[in-house]
Amino acid sequence: MRCPFCGFIDQKVLDSRPALEGDAIRRRRECTACNRRFTTFERPERPRLFVAKRDGTREEFDRDKVLNSMLIACRKRRIPLEDLREAVSHIERALLLDAEEEVSTQAVGERVMRELRGIDPVAYVRFASVYREFETLEDFKSIVDDVIRPSFAVQV
Repeated sequence: MRCPFCGFIDQKVLDSRPALEGDAIRRRRECTACNRRFTTFERPERPRLFVAKRDGTREEFDRDKVLNSMLIACRKRRIPLEDLREAVSHIERALLLDAEEEVSTQAVGERVMRELRGIDPVAYVRFASVYREFETLEDFKSIVDDVIRPSFAVQV
C-alpha cells in the first residue's frame, strides 16, 4: 500500500482495531518517508452475487440499488438511515446464504418486503404496491389487511 501523501510504499502500523461492527479492521499508519499519518480499512472480499432479472439478463447485486428502493418507500417517514443500511446487510447476508452465486429479482424483492415490514408498515405497503404492481384497490386492501392482521394466532 502506498502513502496517499508521498506515494512511498513503506509504512508502520501504529494502531489496529475492529471497525464496522467487526466486519473490517481499521489501521492507523505512519509513512516512514514523510512521517505523515493516515488511516486504512481492511475488509474481506465479498463473494459476488448476481441477480437474474425478469427479462433474462444478469447483473451484480448492488447494495446501493436496494437501499435506494427502500429510501423511496420510506420517503417522509422518520426512519433512521442506519436502520435501512442494517436491513440491506441482512438482505445481502440472507441471499448469500440461500444462493450460491445467483438469485432472482423476486427473491430480492421478497427479502426487502420482509425487512421493511419489520421496520415500518407504511413503507412496506408502499414498496409492495410497486414491487407487486398493484392495479386495483383490492390489491391495496389485501396487503393492508395482511399488515393489520396479527402474524400469528394464539392457540388454546
